[in-house]
Amino acid sequence: MILPKHHENEAQRLASLDSYSILDTLPEKEYDNLTKIAAEICGTPISLISLLDSDRQWFKSHHGLEVSETPKDHAFCAHAINEKDDIFIVQDSRADVRFHDNPLVIGEPKVIFYAGIPLQGDEGLPLGTLCVIDHKPRLLSQSQVESLKALSEQVAMLLQLRKANAQLTKLNQELNEKNGELEQFAYVAAHDLKSPLNNISSTAGLLSDCYGSNLDDDGKTMLSFIDSAAEKLRGLIDGLLEYSKSESVLKERKTEINLAILCTEIEGLFSFDSSLSITLKSALKNICINRAALDQILINLVGNAIKYSDKNDVKIELGITEDNTHYQFHIKDNGPGIDLSQQSKIFQIFKTLGTLDKFGKVGNGIGLATVKKIVEKMGGSIRVESNQNQGCKFIFNVEKNVEHHTNEMAVEY
Repeated sequence: MILPKHHENEAQRLASLDSYSILDTLPEKEYDNLTKIAAEICGTPISLISLLDSDRQWFKSHHGLEVSETPKDHAFCAHAINEKDDIFIVQDSRADVRFHDNPLVIGEPKVIFYAGIPLQGDEGLPLGTLCVIDHKPRLLSQSQVESLKALSEQVAMLLQLRKANAQLTKLNQELNEKNGELEQFAYVAAHDLKSPLNNISSTAGLLSDCYGSNLDDDGKTMLSFIDSAAEKLRGLIDGLLEYSKSESVLKERKTEINLAILCTEIEGLFSFDSSLSITLKSALKNICINRAALDQILINLVGNAIKYSDKNDVKIELGITEDNTHYQFHIKDNGPGIDLSQQSKIFQIFKTLGTLDKFGKVGNGIGLATVKKIVEKMGGSIRVESNQNQGCKFIFNVEKNVEHHTNEMAVEY
C-alpha cells in the first residue's frame, strides 16, 4: 500500500475546510439525497461525501455504509484530491499497487471499484470528494461520469450556501449586539446629560430673574439663546430616551382594550392645551394588544398631528380593522399634509423636514423613527399617505400573536 501524500497546499486546504464548520455535524437530507442519486446513477452499493481532515476522512453522507469516518492514510479520497484530473477512478484496487493491501480493500467495506470527484472550496482547494464504491470491478459510462460531476457541483454549492448562511448568521448576531450597545449607550448618554443640562437651564433662569434688570439688550439676547438651546437639547435627549426605551415597552403583556375608552384617554392627554377631537371608525369594540406599545405609537402620531396642525380645531380619525393575523390602523388628521417629495424621509431617525411646529420649534427626527421601530418589532409595517394641504393618513398594522421580533430579548404574552 502506498500512503497518500499531503496536498501541496495542505495547511491552506485544512484552513479552508475548517471555515465551513461542517465536520462532525449531523446528517442532512440534502446531502443524503445526492449520495443516493449518485449510487443509483452509477449502479454502486455505496456513495459517500467525504471530507478530508488532518488525520481522517469524515463522511457528511454515507449511503450504503455504516461507519462515519476512516483513517486518512487508508482513504482513496486522499489520493483523489492530489490528482490533476477532475475524476479519480480505480477499476480494480486488488490489481493496483497503491491499494491492493489497503485495510479497506482486504477488509470491510471491500473497496474494489472507486470513482471520486474532488469537491472544490471557494478558495479553489479540494475539501474532499463525492465518490461511488463497489465490491467488484466495473466501468462507468461517459454519461455516468458527467452525471457524477454534475452532482459533485451540487454538493459544492450546498457547502458554499452553508458557509454563506453561517457568515450571515454571525454578521446578524454581531449587528444585533452592536445595535444593542448603541441603544444602551444612547440611553446612558442621554440620561447622564439631563442633570448638567438642567443645571444650565436653571442657572440661566436664575440669571434672568436675579440680574435681568442689570443686563443690556445683548445680554438678554444671549440668555434667551442659552434657554432656547437648552430647551432644544432637552427635547433631543427626551427623544433619545424614548427611542432607547421603545424595546422595553414590547415586554408588556397583551391586554383587552376597549376602543372607545382608548380614544377618550388619548383625547384627555392633550386636552389641556389643544382643541382635539378623535373619531373612532371601527366595527370592533375591543382589541387584544400590547397597550404600552400601542399608546406610544398613538401618542406620537396624535402629538405630531397637533404640533403641526394649521387649524384651531384638530380633528383625528382613528380607524381599526382586523384579519386573521393582523390589526390594521389608520390615523388621519386635518392638518397641512406632507409633500410627496418629503415622505420618504420622515421615518428616518434624526431626519427632519425643517418645518416649524405651532410653537415655533423644529422637531428632532426621533418620534416617527420610534414609531416605525415599535411597529416593525410588533411584526408590522407603517406608511403615510398625504398630499399638500390635505392632511396626513398614517397607516400601520401589527401582528395579533406577535412575539417580540428581535434576537436580543423575547416578549412573554
